[in-house]
Amino acid sequence: MGKIGLILLLLFSLGGCRKERATRYDLAKLSSPVVFRGDSVTAYRDPAVLYHDGRFYLFFSLFEIRGDSVHGYTAQSESDDLLHWTTPRRITPDLQDKNYSSPGNVIRFRDEWILCLQSYPRPGYTVDQMPRYGNRDARLYLMRSRDLRNWSEPELMKVKGNVPFERMGRMIDPYLVEDKDEPGKWWCFYKQNGVSMSYSYDLKNWVPHGSVRSGENVCVLTENNEYILFHSPKNGIGIKKSRTLQNWLDWGNIITLGQKDWEWARGRVTAGTVVNLTDVPGIGAYLMFFHGSGPLKERDGDFDRNSSIGIAWSRDLINWNYPKDK
Repeated sequence: MGKIGLILLLLFSLGGCRKERATRYDLAKLSSPVVFRGDSVTAYRDPAVLYHDGRFYLFFSLFEIRGDSVHGYTAQSESDDLLHWTTPRRITPDLQDKNYSSPGNVIRFRDEWILCLQSYPRPGYTVDQMPRYGNRDARLYLMRSRDLRNWSEPELMKVKGNVPFERMGRMIDPYLVEDKDEPGKWWCFYKQNGVSMSYSYDLKNWVPHGSVRSGENVCVLTENNEYILFHSPKNGIGIKKSRTLQNWLDWGNIITLGQKDWEWARGRVTAGTVVNLTDVPGIGAYLMFFHGSGPLKERDGDFDRNSSIGIAWSRDLINWNYPKDK
């Protein structure tokens, strides 16, 4: 076989591999709505997902009770088929005065991957204090990676502009999205005074730009010249829409999925993050990851334990499907 023949064979083989990889998904094969199940000493919360080159990268808060103390991290897992996930791997240090957690999303910026997340300080946190929420030093951070596996140390995001750390105020749950009308302009949505917004062109210098009444754990898609904002009220997942980032309208009903039948999520369904995979063979839908806590409500103890990450999907963002336990 000549050199040209070898090249053609190689291209054909690679094309076949890409096709096989792209069509390996089958949502009907999912046997449970639970991706990672929490227990009496573990909580999986606040999922963020990236779909890249046929692979899913799932990031989430991981809280663990060890002895009489409670520890928090951001962890990562990966999957090629949505059925099998790698063992969760911590990507942030064990520091109770930071508890880096609640990853928002991963974006491609210049030649790096950027993950945004929060600190959730609870120094000296012990089980007899449960649940205890992050203090007023909670701030926003980002981490950088070349390969989606090795991550830099968290860097403070100065989303309030040239304001000292002490005057920035408590803020949690960041999410990054590129402006639909101005490429290269990035928005950070974060929980403060409802949901506040800041913009930047370099992810270092930020300009505050108002807020919108909203729940927490925001996720934002851009479609049909609109911003679609998913957020979490006291229970369930709500949706708002806007063309301008100033005037937002509630859209659809609060999404609670199968909560009435799920003891593992009886306390709360929340923190939905959505990706548009309608063009991906075998999925053809919007995919949502979320977390559910229960059977107790979070304020009654199932915050740092008994919290699980679930999965659901929709073709229209109104009607949602999820695996039935088999």
